[in-house]
Amino acid sequence: MNTFLKITLIVVLAVLAIKFIPVIAVGAFIGLIVAAVLGALGLSLITVLLALAIGLVVALAPIWIPVLAILGAIALFKKLNDKPTATPPPMSA
Repeated sequence: MNTFLKITLIVVLAVLAIKFIPVIAVGAFIGLIVAAVLGALGLSLITVLLALAIGLVVALAPIWIPVLAILGAIALFKKLNDKPTATPPPMSA
């Protein structure tokens, strides 16, 4: 391809790009609005799920707090009873 055709092709593409700038700008603006709306919906969805999770934890607190305390006490007493006793080293003759 000679230089004249390359330059002509570049000029034609540049003119087309300049002509389509409004269409590209509108598309970019619409994409920005869609992204903002989806981001807001996603953020509100995360907030709702977090609120539901906190509500579930609070509602089940009368069950899991005593169970956790009992398991902690069992683990503590198990560790206290499993202490190895100090045995003197064997005497060599």
